[in-house]
Amino acid sequence: MRARGAKVTDLCIIIVAADDSVMPQTVEAINHASAAGVPIVFAINKIDKPTANPEKIKEGLAAMNYLVEDWGGKYQSQDISAKKGLGVDDLMEKVLLEAEMLDLKANPNRKATGSIIESSLDKGRGYVATVLVQNGTLRVGDTILAGTHFGKVKAMFNERNQRIKEAGPATPALVLGLNGAPTAGDTFNVMDTDQEAREIANKREQLQREQGLRTTTRMTLEEIARRRALGNFHELNIIVKGDVDGSIEALSDSLIKQSTEEIQVNVLHKAVGEISESDVVLAAASDAIIIGFQVRPSLAARRAAERDGVEIRLYSVIYQAIEEVKDAMAGMLEPEMKEEITGTAEVLQTYKISKVGTIAGAIVREGKIKRNCKVRVIRDGIVRYTGDLGSLKRFKDDVKEVVSGYDCGLNIAGYNDIQEGDIIEGFEEVAVKKTL
Repeated sequence: MRARGAKVTDLCIIIVAADDSVMPQTVEAINHASAAGVPIVFAINKIDKPTANPEKIKEGLAAMNYLVEDWGGKYQSQDISAKKGLGVDDLMEKVLLEAEMLDLKANPNRKATGSIIESSLDKGRGYVATVLVQNGTLRVGDTILAGTHFGKVKAMFNERNQRIKEAGPATPALVLGLNGAPTAGDTFNVMDTDQEAREIANKREQLQREQGLRTTTRMTLEEIARRRALGNFHELNIIVKGDVDGSIEALSDSLIKQSTEEIQVNVLHKAVGEISESDVVLAAASDAIIIGFQVRPSLAARRAAERDGVEIRLYSVIYQAIEEVKDAMAGMLEPEMKEEITGTAEVLQTYKISKVGTIAGAIVREGKIKRNCKVRVIRDGIVRYTGDLGSLKRFKDDVKEVVSGYDCGLNIAGYNDIQEGDIIEGFEEVAVKKTL
């Protein structure tokens, strides 16, 4: 999202809080602005706070090789307070000075071109796209083409939600009339006729479909071998629906990145708008879960989900969605079996009884020997046999367990070669939850 924003702009104002430090997301924004080759002006905000220290921020920027003018560098910076309005006029002057140096020009007397900033589905108005005109003038009634979608501009609104008839270069506008939600970052162009726009949109859609089919990974022999070697490979299929295209893109990418060796996350479908019945049908057919971000399912979709047993999860915080998917993936992992030694006993005497086998008279040296535990016979430090306990007695009575210091009689199911001096080790297998 930041990379897209930096490419659209002519100049970036990076705002840093004076009572804080240069945060990782600020560093990311600066890096994207630099990569796009856009001039940067730093605004150091919250200088009205008693804990504000603008010099510390400048020091942090200097450590990243961004020297501000006060420190003898080439980057302009201004201390401001957005709350009290301090230094905002000076900041605007510096921005205008940078703009003058760039000598920015655009032709308003040509067909408009620009970028799609965001798109969403409004219940009353249909598909709505926020656009930024970069060249030419966009007017109501123009036929526009953006990615695989097109339409006639029915109405335009400015940033204050007031109706406007036209939008010139560097003007943002909210556009109504497209036949779908274009992808954020797409370029839009004004076309001469509806037919031309429709033809290009259909051709692009066809290419996109072909590309999608080509990029779907087919199962190779190596992949089958890898999954067999892992033993318990799982796939988690997800359908993502959201309010705006940018959020969907961010959430889908984050979820795909959660894939591990043993569990693969597949985003089968992602789109703008409420969760519909067709989404539930797709989820039921492909054993997927539906994740809704800032959207709700329609009544028909809710009924269909209940009928088909499809899980719909609704979120308003991206991190929460990622965390819950991570937990679900951890739950899909097979638990690991771990051995826990419960106790050891020493064989003092052996008795051979017909039809029963060898009975060992033993004393528990450590821990406890339980009736239902597994045992190992250890002779001279070497494991001779591992198996189940046949019986455990104290005198003539069967007992559930014998604790340290007490003697007992025991026999091992299917094994009679017990000798005096053998150590019998009792252990249990405990399932331990695997984590990602």
